[in-house]
Amino acid sequence: MTQSKTTPAEVASQFRRALKDGGSAEHGAGAQWFFKDEIKSHGWRTANLRRATVRFRRELRKEHGLDFVIAVADQLFSGTVLEEKAAAVFLLEKLDREFGDREFKLFESWLDRIGNWADHDGLVHCLIAPMVAAKPARMKNVFRWAKSANRWRRRAACVALIRGARARMFFSEITRLSDSVLEDHDDMVQKGLGWLLRETAKFDAKQTVPYLIKIRGRAPRLVLRTACETLPRATRKRILAG
Repeated sequence: MTQSKTTPAEVASQFRRALKDGGSAEHGAGAQWFFKDEIKSHGWRTANLRRATVRFRRELRKEHGLDFVIAVADQLFSGTVLEEKAAAVFLLEKLDREFGDREFKLFESWLDRIGNWADHDGLVHCLIAPMVAAKPARMKNVFRWAKSANRWRRRAACVALIRGARARMFFSEITRLSDSVLEDHDDMVQKGLGWLLRETAKFDAKQTVPYLIKIRGRAPRLVLRTACETLPRATRKRILAG
């Protein structure tokens, strides 16, 4: 992939053509199996896409700087193809220490462009969650998302705290958030909450197990089953018996 073009929109367009030309129709058809809704995919394997994108980022940043890379990613995350949004995340992955409130606001705006759980989890887990862990004041945004009519913002409220949970942070905020979305009927939100509670239990079982026992009477089974996955068998059985 070259960078003969000079504007973010032009570079993103060039990148899109490379994604289309480098994909596999057979693998793209197989990718549909993972999603309930119909998706558009060029059929890239994730590892290959990440390698190509990181190599492209290195060249792009050297020539144009980080702000230009972010602008290209913004263009790509506006696309409708699975690999375009994934590439947008890969362009910025592991650069969170260089981002500030301006970038956080931009990534928050991307929540309204999400079309499936892969778009969501790449954006929230890889870009947003590390920024929430780095600056807990951003928690106010997380609790606002939990009240949204948009299912992906409600899922984001859960997934955005996972990096903090792995660092044994935010336990009181996690339980408060959990209480607020516990009766959500959307399976994407339930899976996001279950994922958050599973990571919380994995890194802080002493506090999390009593909480899971406390909510087992009103928590959806999907949430409880997911939350218990890393716990000892006897503990899982005790929680799920409620």
